[in-house]
Amino acid sequence: MGQKDAWVLTDKSALRDAATVIVLRDAATRPRVLMGQRGTDAAFMPSKFVFPGGAVDGVDATIPLAAPPRPDCAAALVNDSALPAATLIAAATRELWEETGLLIGAPHPTATTMTAPQGWRGYLGTGHLPDGTDARFVFRAITPPGRPRRFDARFFLVDAKALRNDPDDFSRAEDELGHLHWVPLDEVRSYDMPFITEVVLAELSALITGRRPPGVPFYDNRTEVSRFSRL
Repeated sequence: MGQKDAWVLTDKSALRDAATVIVLRDAATRPRVLMGQRGTDAAFMPSKFVFPGGAVDGVDATIPLAAPPRPDCAAALVNDSALPAATLIAAATRELWEETGLLIGAPHPTATTMTAPQGWRGYLGTGHLPDGTDARFVFRAITPPGRPRRFDARFFLVDAKALRNDPDDFSRAEDELGHLHWVPLDEVRSYDMPFITEVVLAELSALITGRRPPGVPFYDNRTEVSRFSRL
């Protein structure tokens, strides 16, 4: 039984740290984002189209980065958070690899010589380590109380040019997401998505067009009172 399974059995309602990845393609022409559909029997957001992502595992903190994140990214990640920036970036890298088979990171000689923890064996076997410069922290949201699963999710933006393998090859993906494909932003509103995903997409559109205010949007639902700020 893996760490994720152990967690689910001990407490299904506790708040978990999570990392989500928005992979953006063709930003200068017709922007597209990578999305997949959750299963109909999923406990969290069944049948919804979402970005790749998931909960931070304890082992993510043991994976070194090939390069640190940019200072502004690191500062925003640790703002009102006790989790190290490197751990969140590692988790985002792993989740993208697991759920889509797409690879971000940098080639590094120590990757294949490390004792790879469960969940990282396939990734480290490619000879890469997570690269903090690949991902930009663009959004944070906490699931409101009363939901069957609750996450403190950080959303990272990755340019498809940073991918180390074929962006159309999902053959290495695990089965957590179905119908993986690149969705044009001008068509994405027709998909069945969670509300927060719609909010993130609106922020992404503003970011692409240069209309977004400074700072990282933070939808804080740790309590019954929802608060919005910018990190």
